[in-house]
Parts: sequence; structure tokens; C-alpha cells
Amino acid sequence: MNEELTVGVLGYRFMGKAHSNALARLPMFFPDAPAVERHTLVGRDEAALSAAAERFGFSHTATDWRDVVDEVDVFYNLGPNHLHADPSIAALEAGAHVFCEKPLAPTLSAAREMHEAAEQSSRIAGCAFNYRFVPAIRYAKGLVEDGELGEIRHVRGRYLQDWLVDPEAEWSWRNSKELAGSGALGDLGAHTIDLARFLVGDVAGDLVRVSGHLQTFVDERPTGDGETKPVTVDDAYTAQAEYENGAVGSFEASRFATGHKNDHTVEIHGSEGSLRFSLERLNELEYKSSESRGYETILVTDGSDPYVDHWWPPGHVIGWEHTFVHENYEFLSAVAEGGEFHPSFADAYRVQEVLDAIERSDERGEWVDLPGDGD
Repeated sequence: MNEELTVGVLGYRFMGKAHSNALARLPMFFPDAPAVERHTLVGRDEAALSAAAERFGFSHTATDWRDVVDEVDVFYNLGPNHLHADPSIAALEAGAHVFCEKPLAPTLSAAREMHEAAEQSSRIAGCAFNYRFVPAIRYAKGLVEDGELGEIRHVRGRYLQDWLVDPEAEWSWRNSKELAGSGALGDLGAHTIDLARFLVGDVAGDLVRVSGHLQTFVDERPTGDGETKPVTVDDAYTAQAEYENGAVGSFEASRFATGHKNDHTVEIHGSEGSLRFSLERLNELEYKSSESRGYETILVTDGSDPYVDHWWPPGHVIGWEHTFVHENYEFLSAVAEGGEFHPSFADAYRVQEVLDAIERSDERGEWVDLPGDGD
């Protein structure tokens, strides 16, 4: 491994910008982070790619990921869901470490191939569930693991957005089952399922069965050229779930929730206390202890709080983009030091099993059991 890690990135739009920003911020705020060379940016549109590479600080560009995977130490796969499997597997086989955006793949079978490739590789394969790296979420996990909530009884998670409320909103790959795999379920629900696993998995165990419902509200959308394309994914989903310890879970997501821009909320209720977190107030955690009459709001910005010592004085809040800095720091540090990184492809595959079970439950109209860890 070179002293400086060379990084290749597939994708230069939304997630490409978020991760490139994180790579640029690391040396300033995390001086112990591994040195990184932003080597090659990959995309199809040469003109747009060249402009993005200049803005993001990449020294090279490529229009074919096959020309990149064996030339870099670390390969970031930030493309659409249907491009997750082949480049990621090829990069692992070429000896690169891989960081892939969520969900792991459009289908359970493709996710299984990625998981198996990671199992057979000596390289680190991580999945970018960035909400694990919110300081308030880390604080919440500490409360759960320390037993402050007692026995976990109920986990509730919702992810609400409204960017598709307008039936004239333009069609994109996120509206295609072939390209995306699912709609609100995979795009938003994957985050919620992973966050719930992260927070209570060591205490309540894994999910053992689910019952789900998916709904599409607008069947076709304009393409911008006077034509329309069918919407083949869900616009919203709801699910009930059962945990190993007997706790109940309820999860939902919608891209039709008028008035909600990016509302990812998680609540955990235990025998001794409860907590509540909303992404739209990501520096805050609401906590009800066994000794208090109601919830108190904790501003998670002290220097002793997770990651916050790298940023600003207490009370000076951080934002959504900082979660990417945190996860990139953890991933690249694991690569440089030969350690473990979570969420791994194995973690992401477990999430994919839940998403798949929710879809099958909707199709069958019945509860669906989830496989155990050894299945």
C-alpha cells in the first residue's frame, strides 16, 4: 500500500460532490487521516466530467470505470444503483478497497454477489450509510448500549420527503425498478433499516419477520422532451417488524410527504427510557431517562461528543455534509491501518434482505420471515 492512498471515484453529481467535499476537508479537520490523492474521476459526459474534476480537485478523468479499478488503491462507487455491482466486484478483484453508496444493489441477488466478492477479498468493502456518523446518533448508541433505555420494546423509523408530490416532476432513474430496484423503500428505507440495526442490533437482536405495504401514486412522469415514462417503483412504503428480543418495529418512507424536505426520524422506546432523533435537527437528541418526567433536548456539540472535537466550539453546530467527512475518515483510516469498517458489505447485505422481504410481503399479503445470520 502506498503511503498516500490514490482514490478513483465513479460519479460526480450529488454523491460525487458530497464525497469529494469530504475528501477535501479531511486534511484540515482530521490531521491524522491518511493522505489521499484524488486521482481519477469517472463519468460519461466528457465536458461535464472535466469541469467537475477541476472543481473537485481530481488530477485525471476517465469515461470507463474498467480503466480505473486496477490503477487506484481505493475505488468509490457513487453511481446509480444498477451500476453498483459490476464495478465494485471488479475493483475488489483488482485489489482495490471499495466504498459503495447505498443501497448495496437494486436486487438481493446482485447484493449477494457483491457481499460474496467482499468475503472472498482481502480488501475492505464499505457501504456509505452516512447517518451512522452523526454525532447525536453516536451519542444515542452509547445510551442504548449502556442500558440507559432498559429493555428495548419499540423501534420506530420514518423518512419523509416531498420532491415527487408534483405529478409533473420529471422522471429520473430513481423512478425505474430496473435502474433503482425500488423507490422510497430502497432510497430512503435502506437508511432507516441500517440505522435501526446500528442503534439496537446489539441489544434487541436482528429483525426476524416483516410485513410490508408499497404504494405508487403517480404511474407515469414527463421526461422533458414531451414524452412520458412509466413509474415502476414505489412512492411510499410502510412496514411492521419483529425483533429477536420480542420488540416491535414500525418503519415508513415517502417521497410524497408534503412539507417534509429530508425528515429522517428515529425513536427508540425501552423499559427505562426513550430517545428521539430527527435529521432536520441533527445536532440535537431528545432523551427521556428513567428519572425525568419528560424528554430533555441534548445539544450534541460539546468537545467530548463523538467527532465534535474536530470542528467548532460547543454550540457551533455542524451540518449534513459533515457526516460524509466522518464516514470517509473512518473508512480510509481502516484502509490505511488494515482494520475493520462498518457498515460493511455484510451489513448492507443484511439491510438488503430486509428490503427484499418487505417487497415480498407486499406481493404476498402476508408476513415474511427473515433468514438468520447463518442462513
